[in-house]
Amino acid sequence: MSRLVIAEKPSVAQSIASVLGAGNRKDGYLEGSGYLVSWCFGHLAELSDASAYNPDYAKWRYEDLPILPEKWQYSVASDKKKQFDLLKKLMERSDVTEVVNACDAGREGESIFRTVYNLTGCKKPMLRLWISSMEDAAIREGFSVLKPGGDYDGLYASALCRSKADWLVGINATRLFSVLYHRTLNIGRVMSPTLALIVQREAEISAFKPVPFYTPVLDCGGFSAAGEKCAEKAAARAVADACKGQPALVQTVEQKEKSEKPPALYDLTTLQRDANRELGYTAQQTLDYLQALYEKKLCTYPRTDSRYLTADMEGTVPALAAAAAKICGVSVPDTVLAAQVCNSAKVTDHHAIVPTEGAGRADVAALPAGEREILRLVARELLCATGSPYRYQETAVTLSCGGNQFSAKGKAITDPGWKAYQKEKADPAKESVLPDGLTEGMTLPVTAVTIKEGKTTAPKHYTEDTLLSAMETAGAKDMPEDAERKGIGTPATRAGILEKLVSTGFVERKKQKKATNLIPTQIGVSLITVLPEQLQSPLLTAEWEHQLKEVERGEVKPSAFMDGICNMLRDLVGTYKVIDGSQVLFPSDRETVGKCPRCGGAVTERKQGFFCENAGCRFALWKNSKFFTAKKKNLTKSVAASLLKDGRVKLTGCYSEKTGKTYDATVVMEDTGEKTNFKLVFGNG
Repeated sequence: MSRLVIAEKPSVAQSIASVLGAGNRKDGYLEGSGYLVSWCFGHLAELSDASAYNPDYAKWRYEDLPILPEKWQYSVASDKKKQFDLLKKLMERSDVTEVVNACDAGREGESIFRTVYNLTGCKKPMLRLWISSMEDAAIREGFSVLKPGGDYDGLYASALCRSKADWLVGINATRLFSVLYHRTLNIGRVMSPTLALIVQREAEISAFKPVPFYTPVLDCGGFSAAGEKCAEKAAARAVADACKGQPALVQTVEQKEKSEKPPALYDLTTLQRDANRELGYTAQQTLDYLQALYEKKLCTYPRTDSRYLTADMEGTVPALAAAAAKICGVSVPDTVLAAQVCNSAKVTDHHAIVPTEGAGRADVAALPAGEREILRLVARELLCATGSPYRYQETAVTLSCGGNQFSAKGKAITDPGWKAYQKEKADPAKESVLPDGLTEGMTLPVTAVTIKEGKTTAPKHYTEDTLLSAMETAGAKDMPEDAERKGIGTPATRAGILEKLVSTGFVERKKQKKATNLIPTQIGVSLITVLPEQLQSPLLTAEWEHQLKEVERGEVKPSAFMDGICNMLRDLVGTYKVIDGSQVLFPSDRETVGKCPRCGGAVTERKQGFFCENAGCRFALWKNSKFFTAKKKNLTKSVAASLLKDGRVKLTGCYSEKTGKTYDATVVMEDTGEKTNFKLVFGNG
């Protein structure tokens, strides 16, 4: 009897097979010691395109919307069919008694395995491997405590809802707005609200008017003290004039011992933010490097939203810190405060990202540069998180001069603590330190009085660092306090969303000094201008993410979540009206083929046909029109131009489906204002 183990990728399957003793290599799987170990190549099967439900859906037509499948269909890509068929064959083997889901331990991994399991019609008992590290010891331990597959039914239900919701919004909203505005406008359940955040930020920057302010400053020899900000320069000048030639009286001196706690460990989003800010990596690059480190057994599972380890891991933390010190090239810390990074109550599906013990023995210098830098970031965060607090003494002084109040602050570092491991270490020499011996009632000579001019600054453009933060917290203040999933998207999906915004032409990356800003393009701004609230609201999308988590926990029925999505789309298609003047928002640079017979607007060529540029008009000549394809003729630009100019065009060599012969005829176009019909006229008719 054998167990069939299915991993997400060949490399992971090989690591698992090595631990299980399945060393006999076959075509598409490994075998040995009572195990068959195979893999999926990521998503082997995915939700089918709309045309699978109805061939007419190959055309993008307003009349067909909304497309809401009653029974969902899946398709297996041709380049993955061989592996799918192999898995089906392995599942059907008489000696296979159980199937182990060893795909990545998360929502996507659950979806990848279950889709194949269900499509093959497998009914054999299902077990779940749930691990956070690819180290041999973690794999062995995971196989010793395999869970029943049914324990993860909620996770699969939420994965299914997520993929179906994304399909429904993507297919219907993209077609609706593309047809109405005559250009391809990709709409996404998560992508569009993220674009809205970027567009809103740019609008705030454009509308911003800087406001000047003026601050009188005393130079007291060893330090400077600032007065109140003034809106008018004359007011600041009056304060400065009143202080000239006057001593400053020390009114109060307050000294406080202060400290900063170490940061928590990395979850994926926090790591992506730091990697973007410090290394300039995109969120997708960071995820790719981290995934490679995970598969090389050097880091723990990447797609986590937890920043703590579980309580039972406390004993392993000193060894992990020793490995981290080796990776960073620093001395092993004398004290490792393991308890402050261990909190089981704050761990969801996976604990925080940390280096593995094995990473300390690896040749870090031999790693590709991106992987090496990410591993060092992860190691550094572990050293910081298990370090002692950063401590300093803060001195605050208030002064009186010429009847006006001034203040100054100084800081003296007493213990660098965890900041000793930071890239920008706490440097006592760089801190502003007030002179010793300042006491209340003493007078100080004023050597100069100046006016410091400043002005309020506009909000900053989003970088991937700040946008990831905004996505993570979007809608949070309006969500329930105990909401487990807040914000737009998940740690696993946010990087892909940013990449899609760039690849679809809605956002550009623009380098400015050390930062790379995310700037909306003209078409990105135009899209948000015409999108209704329900498709661009970060709060609504955050609510959907929260509901998906409730589906996972069994608190919301999948049907209720899907009903909400379907009802929203029915309402959208039924009520949305084209924005007036949209020609300005979506200007066309295409050559005019002819005049629209319905509204007189310009008809231009696109990939799928010839369309009126007037967004309120739905006139179209489709290139794949059955009338022309049945006659083996192409609806070319010259054919379209004749139809638009004269209402007719002469065609030679038309194919007859009945006789198999060819003939010549004139095609006459008749447009009713709602539909465009064609008929054949022979001779001089």
